[in-house]
Amino acid sequence: MIIVFDRPDVGDKALLVSLDFGEADFEENVAECADLVRSAGVDVLGVVTAKRQRPDAALFAGKGKVEEIAAEVRALGANVVIFNHALSPAQERNLERALSCRVIDRNSLILDIFAQRARSHEGKLQVELAQLSHLATRLVRGWTHLERQKGGIGLRGPGETQLETDRRLLGNRVKMLKDRLSHVQRQRHTQRRGRTRSGTASVSIVGYTNAGKSTLFNSLTKARAYAADQLFATLDTTSRRLYLGPDSSVVISDTVGFIRNLPHTLVAAFRATLEETVRADLLLHVVDSSSPMRDMQIDEVNKVLAEIGAEDIPQLIVWNKTDLRGLPPGIERDEDGAVRGVRVSALTGEGLDLLREALRERTARPPENEIADIEAWTPLA
Repeated sequence: MIIVFDRPDVGDKALLVSLDFGEADFEENVAECADLVRSAGVDVLGVVTAKRQRPDAALFAGKGKVEEIAAEVRALGANVVIFNHALSPAQERNLERALSCRVIDRNSLILDIFAQRARSHEGKLQVELAQLSHLATRLVRGWTHLERQKGGIGLRGPGETQLETDRRLLGNRVKMLKDRLSHVQRQRHTQRRGRTRSGTASVSIVGYTNAGKSTLFNSLTKARAYAADQLFATLDTTSRRLYLGPDSSVVISDTVGFIRNLPHTLVAAFRATLEETVRADLLLHVVDSSSPMRDMQIDEVNKVLAEIGAEDIPQLIVWNKTDLRGLPPGIERDEDGAVRGVRVSALTGEGLDLLREALRERTARPPENEIADIEAWTPLA
C-alpha cells in the first residue's frame, strides 16, 4: 500500500531552527538567517537552537529536538519551519510528517528570495534554472505520490511512471533554459569584445550581500539601479561607463551579492551574469566596514570568486559605510605606495572623489615595456 503525502502549503509565520556544530560565529550566523527569513517576507516567531556533533540521518535534529520543535510550532502558531542548514529530500519529508507543517531549508529559502527579486528576463531565467536544478534532487527520493503508475480504463500499459514523466519534463525545461542563457552569454561576449577593442578597462563591483554595492554604483554613475537595505536586493547585472578624467574612463558593472554557503545551483545558474566578474580587469570588493562580521564576509566573497575562477583578478578593497563607524574618508596604501583600499560612504558621498582617484591609478595602462613586470595584486585583509 502506497501512502500519499501531500506537502503542506507554505506559510508566512516561521519558526527558525539552527543547530550549532561547533561554529565560531554561530550567533552571527543565526542572526543572518533571521534577516534572510525577513527578506523573504516571512515573520520570525521564534528561534530554536541546540548543539550537536553531527546531523541526524533521518530528522537532522534528532527525535527529541524535533518533538520540542513540534511543541513550539503549536505554541507559537507557526505554519512553516525554516532550517538554517541544507536538508536532504528524505529529511524534509520526515520532518514535515513529524511537524505537520511545511519545512524549508536554507537553500530553498535563498532560492525563494532570488525568485522574488528577479526583475529582468535574464534574471528570471537564471532563477528558474537554479530552482529546477534544486528540484531535480528532490525527485530522486521525494514525495511518494510521484511514484504512482498511471492506471485505469484506457490508461494502463507500459507507460512511464509519474516520477519518470516529471524527470523528463523537468529535463526538457532545463535544456531550454540553458539554451536561452547560452544565447545571453554570447551577447555578453560580443559586447565585451567591443569594449576590449576600444581599450576600455572593465571594473566589476563584488561583495557580500547588503554591503552597499548598488548604492555605490548609483553614487558613482548617477544610475538608478535598485538599491535597498535588504539581502539580495540586486540580482541583475547593470553596466555603465564611468568617467574618471578628461581622457580616462572605465566600464563599471554592479553584480549580485554573495553570502556564506551560497547554493552551488545558484552559482551555476548565474554563471552568465558572473562572467562579467570573471572577465573584469579589476574588482571593487565592497565591504561593510560597520559589520562585526566583515572579516568573515571578505573570506566568503573570496571563496565564491575562487569557485567561479576569478581569484587571480586584482582587487581594490572599498571600505563602505564608514559614516556608521565615524571613520574619515581616505586612501590606504601598502609599503610600496600602491593603493590597497579606500574608505568611503556611498550613502553620503564622502570619499568618492578618492575612489575615482584610486581607480584612475589602478586602471592606468603602463607603457608596453613595463607590462611584463606587473604582478597580480592581492589585497590585505
